[in-house]
Amino acid sequence: MLNVLEQIPATDPLAIPEQRVVIDQILAENKDLPGAVMVVLNELQSRIGYISAPMEAYVAQRLRVPVSQVHGVVSFYSFFTTSPRGKHTIKFCMGTACYVGGAPQLIEKARQALGIEPGQTTKDGLITMEVCRCVGACSQAPVVMVDEEIHGRIRPNKLPQIFRRCQE
Repeated sequence: MLNVLEQIPATDPLAIPEQRVVIDQILAENKDLPGAVMVVLNELQSRIGYISAPMEAYVAQRLRVPVSQVHGVVSFYSFFTTSPRGKHTIKFCMGTACYVGGAPQLIEKARQALGIEPGQTTKDGLITMEVCRCVGACSQAPVVMVDEEIHGRIRPNKLPQIFRRCQE
């Protein structure tokens, strides 16, 4: 993984001076705390927006833990992402009620309208599409979450309106 640190892409947060300062600040403030790996990763996700492979290696190096430990945390918790997200995140609930209520059709309509697959971000960087498990709004199925806002009883013909609001 050290090889990753020798070839950091120019677009990676570690290669961008302003973001590198934030990363180093987070590491300096939290390196001695119990559970520092989780604390640092949470802060990085919150402030940088994602955790790249070079960032994983850098965190491991600075905290003196194996890269596998850092990667294990990043890959285990769905909160962490390893690539930049869009300005808005649209999540399609695939819990039982939403699935039965038509979530697969909503996802297909979104694929066609946005030209991306779940887990991808539109070229303009505005929308990331994700699939998630139950969001706890089963009575409103099918449910789509836009950022932190729940939209219930969504039909395919309502999606273009949701996408337009995100693109404004």
